[in-house]
Amino acid sequence: MEFFGVARSRAGVAQVMLDADCLRDVLAHIQEQIPGLAELCIENGELTPGWLLNINGTAFTRDLNLPLMDGDSALLMPADAGG
Repeated sequence: MEFFGVARSRAGVAQVMLDADCLRDVLAHIQEQIPGLAELCIENGELTPGWLLNINGTAFTRDLNLPLMDGDSALLMPADAGG
């Protein structure tokens, strides 16, 4: 999991390595391990409006049930980070 922009600032790290079957598992990890970031982008286990996830640098999604494969990379960023 990589973090960009304000997500990186709140997380205090550029990335974390974790095992997850789907993006919902990734958000659960963030809620447990990085509460300062979770309060910005997660509400009731869902990604709040204004936040996006990018998978493998190719596709943006908000589908938290999207399955992840070994080696997949996910990026969390605010939707306005691109300008």
